[in-house]
Amino acid sequence: MFKSVLVANRGEIACRVFRTARRMGVRTIAVYSEADAKALHVREADEAVLIGPAAARESYLDAGKVLAAAKATGAEAIHPGYGFLSENAEFAEAVMAAGIVWIGAPPAAIRAMGLKDAAKTLMIAAGVPVTPGYMGEDQSPDRLKTEADAIGYPVLIKAVAGGGGKGMRRVDAAGAFLDALASCQREAASSFGDDRVLIEKYILSPRHIEVQVFGDRHGEVVHLYERDCSLQRRHQKVIEEAPAPGMDAATRAAVTEAAVKAAKAVNYVGAGTIEFIADGTEGLRADRIWFMEMNTRLQVEHPVTEAITGVDLVEWQFRAAAGEPVPLKQADIPLNGWAMEARLYAEDPANGFMPSIGRLEHFRLPDDIRIDTGVEEGGEVSQFYDPMIAKLIVHAETREEAAEALAAACSEVEVWPVKTNAAFVMKCLEHPRFVAGDIDTGFIAAEEAELVAEPLSAMGLEDAAHYLRVDAEPEESGDPGSPWDGWNGSQGFRANGAARTLQHLVVDGESRTVPMREEAHAVISYLPLTEGAGVAFENGSAFEIRAFRRAGAGGGTASDGSLRAPMPGKIVATPVKAGDTVTKGQPVIVLEAMKMEHALVAPFDGVVGSVGFAVGEQVGADAVLATVEASV
Repeated sequence: MFKSVLVANRGEIACRVFRTARRMGVRTIAVYSEADAKALHVREADEAVLIGPAAARESYLDAGKVLAAAKATGAEAIHPGYGFLSENAEFAEAVMAAGIVWIGAPPAAIRAMGLKDAAKTLMIAAGVPVTPGYMGEDQSPDRLKTEADAIGYPVLIKAVAGGGGKGMRRVDAAGAFLDALASCQREAASSFGDDRVLIEKYILSPRHIEVQVFGDRHGEVVHLYERDCSLQRRHQKVIEEAPAPGMDAATRAAVTEAAVKAAKAVNYVGAGTIEFIADGTEGLRADRIWFMEMNTRLQVEHPVTEAITGVDLVEWQFRAAAGEPVPLKQADIPLNGWAMEARLYAEDPANGFMPSIGRLEHFRLPDDIRIDTGVEEGGEVSQFYDPMIAKLIVHAETREEAAEALAAACSEVEVWPVKTNAAFVMKCLEHPRFVAGDIDTGFIAAEEAELVAEPLSAMGLEDAAHYLRVDAEPEESGDPGSPWDGWNGSQGFRANGAARTLQHLVVDGESRTVPMREEAHAVISYLPLTEGAGVAFENGSAFEIRAFRRAGAGGGTASDGSLRAPMPGKIVATPVKAGDTVTKGQPVIVLEAMKMEHALVAPFDGVVGSVGFAVGEQVGADAVLATVEASV
């Protein structure tokens, strides 16, 4: 076994690998960018090396710098984590050529499965069922549209070199195809350096089923059962669980057999995931499940598999890379209970799920479940990297118990001032359809109106008023001329004071009036900010509370038609120009930030007054990108 490992990654996955390495007595080495100089994974490592500026292409994606760091520190092995260089065959070969152990898939397997069209061809030859579609070399827009028309809408455009939900677009009608294709190709080129795409038939009630496989250098391949990752938003997974709801023994046997067959077809070594798409219109059936792609790395959602099997997959990766056989035979791998994982994203569901960046002034997660994270209180959520800040993982005897436990965990999340999706995820877990196992990849889009976080509750408002302890005034039914004996700003209610007072608050910019109570209900957690201001945490949401001030108080104004950048980024498209007529909701300018495209849309029907930036220009947060003038 090697004695030291460099993790060519950052954040949560670097911390996760270090945890197993420490338990096994392996020295840990981190690499970091200038933006991550104070990051948790840097401090947790035994040694850390600066490899470049914040931009990933100049640091975490620079294979030469990572390899140089490994050589300089005497690292005996490199673990790539997920993302970045984890599925880069050339990097894997360079690592091995330098005499360093590569804790990842064989380069040949990475290449075979890295391009979706070639992988499908290989799977067809291996007898693994695949979805119908077009995987041809002719990438002209006219040819791609002709193939999509022939397949029949809806179709899914997918980047050939894609992954992580990027470079994917659903198209429901022929008239929308070319615009969706152009957007998909831009995102693919930006994320993967390859704008080629394939076209697949879009399954109307799709379930995302994946199987964890593991191989060794001795030709053994086993599976560790399936996961269901159907709860997604814009192709990004939100909740994962294992096993899959509704999976019977016969269907499980068929899908896991196909997964093992797929892994053996490329002589796979290490941890990998075979992803399938299932038509869930009639439940899970073996003849309605098709190969989608293989991820030749450890998956973000691997903890749910670890929970139901009792296996440490990172330890297995270490042992396989050192030449050891798979630790367990197939018949000895257990399946116990039910596990669920929620991805905690730094994003604002109330603002179109825009990524939220900044300093984590307050960061509290539940302490009675498994938490995988790479951030801590006082740390920064950067514009440069993925917005996932933590994973919340639970394990229980039944699916119902697991869902309840995860919902409870989400309700306890306290993050400020960065926004998160905790309350949104809690609503997903409590939705009757989810509880019944009636899920597919369209669940969130279909039920989004019911998944909006609740406002601060009435009791929560009363608690906030109690904790603020600021000036109140008598109820209108009382004597308006009576003294303010009922309230003391530092002590609360006096024994000889008025029975009730009204407190005027501003909650997230909206004025509210609430009766004061002598004692709090204790339904919220309260964080004081300054005198007369604080944050109330309830059911995963954070609410900014302040005392109502007559001078200068009030909410916002109506939209003036200015479209402002929600964060720093780069302009990638300007679908309209000054003078064009637009309708409410029509894209006006498209910003790329945090590896995703964000379309800023017209707030009302009108005429484009200005477009302030050209494609390719970098913009700062809150910059006015364009203006729309309302129709008269």
